[in-house]
Amino acid sequence: MKEKINNIRQEAEQKIQQVQDEDGLKQVEIDYLGRKGKLTSLLRELKNLGEEKRKEVGKMANQVKEDLSGLIEKKRQEVSSKKDQDFTDVTLLGKKIKRGHLNPLTIIQNELEDLFASMGFMILDGPELESDYYNFEALNIPKYHPARDMHDTFYIDNSSLYSSSDKNQENDLVMRTHTSPVQVRGMQKYGVPFRGVVPGRVFRNEDIDACHEQTFDHMEGIIVDENISITHLVGVLQELINRIFKKEMNTRIRPGFFPFVEPAIELDIECTVCGGKGCPSCKHSGWVELVPGGMVHPRVLEYGRVDTNKYSGFAFGLGTTRLAMMKYGIEDIRMFNSGDMRFLEQF
Repeated sequence: MKEKINNIRQEAEQKIQQVQDEDGLKQVEIDYLGRKGKLTSLLRELKNLGEEKRKEVGKMANQVKEDLSGLIEKKRQEVSSKKDQDFTDVTLLGKKIKRGHLNPLTIIQNELEDLFASMGFMILDGPELESDYYNFEALNIPKYHPARDMHDTFYIDNSSLYSSSDKNQENDLVMRTHTSPVQVRGMQKYGVPFRGVVPGRVFRNEDIDACHEQTFDHMEGIIVDENISITHLVGVLQELINRIFKKEMNTRIRPGFFPFVEPAIELDIECTVCGGKGCPSCKHSGWVELVPGGMVHPRVLEYGRVDTNKYSGFAFGLGTTRLAMMKYGIEDIRMFNSGDMRFLEQF
């Protein structure tokens, strides 16, 4: 009888340790301590023992019952505590998960790429360290052309790369002043018809203020095909502005001059920072020059190996940084490259 009681004890203790929930624990309690449980059934056999033996075995059985009850209660508290920890009150306010923030320039570039991709444009890329040939010569800006002064170029001293007999090759590398060089690179690589945009960083040696930076973002766009006219350019630019700002914007178009397009236009939008009243962002004019463009100059098409008797095209240069300033009402261009987390956390 004692051996049976010890076996029941060991078996019950093992079951209690294995239980993971209240339902399982309740079943163990019924199986061993309930009215028809193993220990209870064994106690009913005590009547068949002698008086001395019955007292000894009864005392042992009661102690086992008490010990098992204590283990069950301890396990119940453990299971209950774990349940409370796992419980999630869905009515409570959630904890705000800290996440990173995209620079508004990245946001604008992503929107522009999606927009132009939906219009059938290829998204192209080109080198930031560009040759003088593609940055100027192939865009109808030969050496000593006065338009070069407009670009405030960073020239790279690469004289150490050449021998003394090749001094004419010195300073033939520049930090690109626009993404326009990919116009010619794209036509040479893909031929015509050709339709592409080129987003990326550009560099100009300018005095830094609220409106000017030495590093900013630019997006070149170009279409070359048969029967392209200036009205196609105006239509694309108007669609671009309205879709980026998600409303009809006040715009104006005026004549411009750029060596790589002829005729040239400049599309301005009403300053969104001051609403056209005048502020540092628009140089107190109420208008911001946003997208210069025009019909691709025949010489540029020739550099791109395109038959100018059959094909024509338009090109535009979008100031991505300036567009971001207008869309988000940012008054100082220096904020984009400042690394100030307080600024970035707004986006």
